[in-house]
Amino acid sequence: MVEKQVAVITGGSRGIGRACAIELAKAGFDIAIVYAGNEAAANSTVSELKELNSDASAYKFDISDENSVNDGIAAIIEKYGRIDVLINNAGITRDGLFVRMNSADWGAVINTNLTGAYNVSKPVVKLMMKQRSGSIVNISSIVGIMGNAGQANYSAAKAGLIGFTKSLAKELGTRNIRVNAIAPGFVQTDMTKGLDSEKMSEHIPLKRLGVAEDIAVTAKFLAVDGTYITGQVIGVDGGLVI
Repeated sequence: MVEKQVAVITGGSRGIGRACAIELAKAGFDIAIVYAGNEAAANSTVSELKELNSDASAYKFDISDENSVNDGIAAIIEKYGRIDVLINNAGITRDGLFVRMNSADWGAVINTNLTGAYNVSKPVVKLMMKQRSGSIVNISSIVGIMGNAGQANYSAAKAGLIGFTKSLAKELGTRNIRVNAIAPGFVQTDMTKGLDSEKMSEHIPLKRLGVAEDIAVTAKFLAVDGTYITGQVIGVDGGLVI
C-alpha cells in the first residue's frame, strides 16, 4: 500500500490556508492545519477535509514561539510520520504609517509573518532532508515586491519571505526539496474586508479581486506538479504588478 503524502498548512483554518488545504485534500493528501485561535473555524475545516477522505487534524500553536512550534511539529510527525508539503501561510497585519508605528506592531508582524516561517520550516526541513524530498510554498505578497504605504512592517516581512525562499531553494535543491513563493494581490479574505473592492479593481487588469481558490490552485501546482520549479516567486494578482 502506498503511503499517503502529508501537507502541513499554517493559518489553515480560514481564507487562503483553508482553500489550500481543500485543494491538497482533493489531490489525495492528508492534512495537518495549524491555527492560532479560532477553534471553531479549525474544526469546521477539518470536518470538510475529512469529507474529502483526508486524514485531517488541527494543531493549535503560536508560530512566533520556537518552543511551541517544535512541540507542535513533533506532534504532527508523531501522528503522520512524514511531511511532504509545507505551506507557510499564517500572517497578521498591524497597519499604520511608519512615523506612527510602534515597535510592538513592527515586532508582532515580523515575528509572525517572517520569523514564524523560519520557526516552522526549521524542523520540517530537517525531516525533509532525511526523506530526501519535499516542497515548501511560502505565501508572500505583492507588497513584498512593490511596497505599500501604511504597511512598512508587512511589506518588510513579505519581502523577507522572498529572500528566504530563494536562499532555501539554493541550499536544499541537492536534497530534492523545492522552495517557492506566491505573491498574491488583493484577495477577498477576512484580512481585506475593509478594502473598497470596486475601487481596487480599477487598478487590476483583470478587473476583479482574487479569491482564495486562485491562490490555492497555484500552491497545489507548485507543491505537487511543478517538479522542476524552485526558487521562484509567482505573482497571482490579476496583473496588478506588470
